[in-house]
Amino acid sequence: MKKETSLFGLIWRFLILVVLYTILFVAGAGILQGHLPDITPEPGVLTGITGLLLIAVVNTLLIMILIIVSRWQGWRLAALLSLAWYGANTFIMQIETWYFLSDLTVDDQLMPLLFLMGMPVAFVFIPLAVWVLKGMKSTVSSPYPYDLKMPLSQWVGKLAIIAVAYVLLYWLAGYFIAWQNPELRAFYGSPGTITPFWQHTAHTLKTDPWLFPFQVLRAMIWTLCMVPILYGSSLKVWPAAILVGVFISIPQNIGHILENPLIPQASVRLSHLVETASSTFLFGMVVVWLLHRRHYSLRDLFR
Repeated sequence: MKKETSLFGLIWRFLILVVLYTILFVAGAGILQGHLPDITPEPGVLTGITGLLLIAVVNTLLIMILIIVSRWQGWRLAALLSLAWYGANTFIMQIETWYFLSDLTVDDQLMPLLFLMGMPVAFVFIPLAVWVLKGMKSTVSSPYPYDLKMPLSQWVGKLAIIAVAYVLLYWLAGYFIAWQNPELRAFYGSPGTITPFWQHTAHTLKTDPWLFPFQVLRAMIWTLCMVPILYGSSLKVWPAAILVGVFISIPQNIGHILENPLIPQASVRLSHLVETASSTFLFGMVVVWLLHRRHYSLRDLFR
């Protein structure tokens, strides 16, 4: 089946895919029916159909762009994009839910369902989107625009920089954006006046020593999810960096515009949206900057 490349052809495919995304997103959310905590959340920025439609439009558009700019085709593209999408927008998000909310609003029965919730979009919608936009026939991929041949020592060094960069971005955004909200501090068990940054950091290291190693693990999983997006892209470096940043920042955070009994307070959700969207977007650009080619010296990193 020959795929149209006209604007009209893309528009009607986009409309079809928005409908399919909405159906599969609702089906995934339906898995949670009857298992959510009996809490009445505050209304979100958008409610009901309006919020759901915005999520469907934004995520469908992003998935379409990821498919269209990819130099890969067919089942290879469908499989890699599905795994990357699930890892970045369900797995990473829900292991953080397990870490922070398992003692607050998430019980042992709900937790595994949160991992299942994202599967219809990742493993049904994305292959369908690839078929609608490109077909499933495998063809010869265009040449790699990026240099994959880096020595092991360079990979180790760059992954170490990535780990440090993520922890710094995560912690700075967490404190200077999210932790400034008194409702958020109270929700996570720290009501009252905010403590100074270094005192707060020292207290966290003492009372929660696994937090930073956990975030290093998340940084490595993030990177694993970004690699197929970067190396599959036919874009030049800066457009690819922006696309990767959007890929890891928008889909996992846009849900904060809706009411959510797992985080009942609207201001807490909004603080997390601003905190996480900004820090992960910057983190995605850092990863592309480091991994798009081999670097021969520290000075060469900045060329």
